[in-house]
Amino acid sequence: MTLRRVLTAAVVVVTSLVTVGAGAATAATPAYSRYVALGDSYTSGPFIPFMRLDPLGCARSTNNYPALLAATLRVDSYRDASCGGADTTDMTTSQSVPLGSNAPQFNALRADTDLVTLGIGGNDDGVFGNVVGTCPDLRDSDPHGAPCKAHFTVNGQDTLLTSIAATQDKVTAVLQGIHQRSPHAKVLVIGYPRIAPPTGTCPDVLPFADGDYPYLDSIERALNTAVSNAASAADATYVDTYTPSLGHDACAGSNAWIQGKNFNLFAAFPYHPRKAGMVGEAAVIARALGVSRSVTSAAPHGSVASVSTLTQLAQALLKG
Repeated sequence: MTLRRVLTAAVVVVTSLVTVGAGAATAATPAYSRYVALGDSYTSGPFIPFMRLDPLGCARSTNNYPALLAATLRVDSYRDASCGGADTTDMTTSQSVPLGSNAPQFNALRADTDLVTLGIGGNDDGVFGNVVGTCPDLRDSDPHGAPCKAHFTVNGQDTLLTSIAATQDKVTAVLQGIHQRSPHAKVLVIGYPRIAPPTGTCPDVLPFADGDYPYLDSIERALNTAVSNAASAADATYVDTYTPSLGHDACAGSNAWIQGKNFNLFAAFPYHPRKAGMVGEAAVIARALGVSRSVTSAAPHGSVASVSTLTQLAQALLKG
């Protein structure tokens, strides 16, 4: 998911950061020892306390699902290369981010890497960014209809679905690149958790027209299908987080895994996972690996951002 469209409205006021202790993990002997996480902001976890510095512009949390999974598995080596705004091209090229750049994510891969998670695809051709950047503004024009669906339908063709069809091949190519660099690694492709509820609406949280709730859901399901098909085509394992997140969509109140439109400086970025979502996803991924999960916090990996550094980030984003 892209960070660019909604970050610019934020003014960051952050209290002092403290070290978070690691929870107890129940896995006796880890099956994996060298873990690398690749992905976009649904992996990096923007504004879930606390944010790392390497680089800060990636909005990479110390409590995202890679960190929680690494703690659960008790791996010997853990590298999180995920970055907000990333698409498939950022696996092999540097990504420009506020206040710096993120190295090609494939740089984190090694020949002896034995576990890789990949969460990517939502930003290719700006699919999710177009949805959250366009649909809320269209609600007032037809609050009970589906103006967003109409907007993205050109000559009877859904342009977002067309883009997603191309994304499948791009993700397949990424997976092939992972296998080339880490030939002995177990590779998991992580799907996107549910954003909209199967029925009902919550316009104060998700400001979409009533008919665009099922449309948003259909776009997400199509993206997950594309990612799943890519996994099948490239000898990887797809991990479904959409189905287990039923009842945890953005409309689910305190049970939500996904933040709504409002920027909670101490919880999550708009339309992105909360810490509860990361805990839930880590549990799903751990089960896919045959490991039970009991970790709810992870020890910070590297340095975390100070108040002054986060203020610099806010200023840079407001200028952009």
